[in-house]
Amino acid sequence: MTEYIDVDVRPILRAGGEPFSVIMAALERLKLGQGLRLYATFKPVPLFAVMADKGFAHSEQALDGGEWEVLFTPAAVKPTAACTGTPSFDNWPEPAVKLDNRDLDPPEPMVRILAAAENLRPGETLSALLRREPVFLFPQLEKRGYRWLGGFTPDGATYELTVRAPS
Repeated sequence: MTEYIDVDVRPILRAGGEPFSVIMAALERLKLGQGLRLYATFKPVPLFAVMADKGFAHSEQALDGGEWEVLFTPAAVKPTAACTGTPSFDNWPEPAVKLDNRDLDPPEPMVRILAAAENLRPGETLSALLRREPVFLFPQLEKRGYRWLGGFTPDGATYELTVRAPS
């Protein structure tokens, strides 16, 4: 039976903050066989792929008021070392387009990124700087066949996103 460590990011989200670094820090503290129980104000769909890459299956349950409880359980097959690290940009070309969306209010950053992505040639990339993790953008990119890599700068103030057009 899996032991779960609770991570409640609802206060961070309600205050307009970004909880990704808190979730990743909790993940680093897990012991072998432990899982993560996450409480959020929305269904964190983009996190599902991140956690799957790190070797965790998920199950979610809606709570009252539109909030969610998500269990991240270690998968039966342990990921290889290559899968547990941060995604790599090694084989991605330099961005053809660079956007600084840090001074824009939602949904303008998402609109600008999607518009710029539509103009990329196959395999080209664009980079964007944002104030927060673009959680609503990720499903839109995936639906259009784009791949993306992103994360916060070490100071946590800027989210750096790179989007790659389908080849």
